[in-house]
Amino acid sequence: MFQQINDPVGGSLALSALVAAIPLVTMFVLLGVFRVKAHLSALTGLAIALILAVVVWSMPVGQTLSAAAAGVTYGLTPILWILITALWIYRLSADTPWFETLGTTIRSISNDLRILAVLIAFCFGALLESLAGFGAPVAITAAMLIATGMNPIKAAVICLLANTAPVAFGSMGTPIIALNGVTGIELHELSSMAGRQTPLVAIIVPMLLVLLVDGKRGIKHTWPVALVAGFVFGLAQFLVSNYIAVELTDVLAAVATIIAVLAFLRVWQPKEIISSTEPTDADRIETGGIDGGGTGSSGTATAVTGAVVVKRPPLRHVLMAAAPYLVVIVIFSIAQIPAVKSALVGIGSTTFQWPGLDVVDADGNAVAAQKFKFDHLAATGTLLLLSGIITMGIYKISPMRGIRTFGATLVQLKWTIVTVTSVLALSFVMNLSGLTTSLGLALASTGAFFAVLSPIIGWLGVALTGSDTSSNSLFGAMQVTAADQTGLSATLMAASNSSAGVMGKMLSLQNLAVASAAVGVVGSESTLFRKLLPWSLGLLAVITALIVLQSTPVLGWMVP
Repeated sequence: MFQQINDPVGGSLALSALVAAIPLVTMFVLLGVFRVKAHLSALTGLAIALILAVVVWSMPVGQTLSAAAAGVTYGLTPILWILITALWIYRLSADTPWFETLGTTIRSISNDLRILAVLIAFCFGALLESLAGFGAPVAITAAMLIATGMNPIKAAVICLLANTAPVAFGSMGTPIIALNGVTGIELHELSSMAGRQTPLVAIIVPMLLVLLVDGKRGIKHTWPVALVAGFVFGLAQFLVSNYIAVELTDVLAAVATIIAVLAFLRVWQPKEIISSTEPTDADRIETGGIDGGGTGSSGTATAVTGAVVVKRPPLRHVLMAAAPYLVVIVIFSIAQIPAVKSALVGIGSTTFQWPGLDVVDADGNAVAAQKFKFDHLAATGTLLLLSGIITMGIYKISPMRGIRTFGATLVQLKWTIVTVTSVLALSFVMNLSGLTTSLGLALASTGAFFAVLSPIIGWLGVALTGSDTSSNSLFGAMQVTAADQTGLSATLMAASNSSAGVMGKMLSLQNLAVASAAVGVVGSESTLFRKLLPWSLGLLAVITALIVLQSTPVLGWMVP
């Protein structure tokens, strides 16, 4: 048995926390400052964590390596299993003429890239997050935006930024359910609290998306549709999470937002259309926008006075073009029916103690990360695989062609696989060796100021693991312990870990790697990191201000 030590460096918790932060700091500095490839940055951070776990935190070598192996396995399934199958579905559709029809269909709703960013990245991405999560929304929506003519890097940035507001309730409420499991706080109470925080982010994000596409002009011309999307989504999140069910929060919010945006576009359109399609010289208008205004494939956005009407394809063609995504929605909806979900879990779910691990914390309690669960049939990746097989049938794709496409997908993701498995191995080693506990406890020893640090801890957890669920599992119990010690609301601090944590998802190496692979620019993780860092920190500052006010009498009435 290995018992974790909270202060192995000179008996000082502060010094121990500084040393524990070295793997994370090294990884992010290599990625963001020195522009080292993501897989090399992750492998370097993992190597440092392994050394610290054995040499400083005195974890036996065998258990340290076993912890790393558990992280690699978790990276392969469920995370990479989801990414591989999601990207496979995209490649299946991209190899058919129906993919171009999909782009035409989307442009028939609006040919304005700013509106498409809201509709696809925010609205449809939220629906995918509610059903799948774990990188699938970014991979699929980025591909769809490229189909409309958007620059790949910009598409990746927009989709990563959009994948924030729905994440706390993503994958049918999995992050909040996980938080309930590790904290013991009543599920509805956690759901209600998170539902009183995330709507603020939902209102802001669509505005940021149109700003990214077209600068200040984007805000000026398209703020009405961005406001409708953000307001409806935020309101629906609040109502469903507080008064209906946590599992349905994002599903109903996304559907309500899509309906609201489509209805609004019937009565309102911007005066100028920002399109990637080159207009005539008489119509060309010089544009600004972020990074010089680049959104089109040529690197420049073009404004067209009067929309270029794109004829919508026949309904049968629209359904065929959208078939892969409709199949995904139907399959995941069926899988969430209680009877079906119970049957899938009962037949294909296995929970076991990870071999070679016997770890207790400083108080002698077994560390939860040693338990491993395989959801074979109910796994998101398996459901996506089934969706892909059905898509093959609809598109009349031969089995051999489907297998070749799957192999090509694996080749495309080879460095992404290395990155994701390395980061998850780093996460498991830090968690099981005690590095994470030392870092967290040092932050929690700041008294009432912990209300400021609590969101940062959640942000750090998601930035590290790429998953709000993993961050809640990693830091949820620590948040409650710190709240009890400082006199703050345990419900508020626990929910804050989830609500603020999602701002770090756009910076996690896993999601950066997913986005890079999805848009066909593998190795661009450092570029994406630098572009997204200011937005991530800005949104974190906003949600932190709200949480701090909720910890005081000013907004304390919002805490259930």
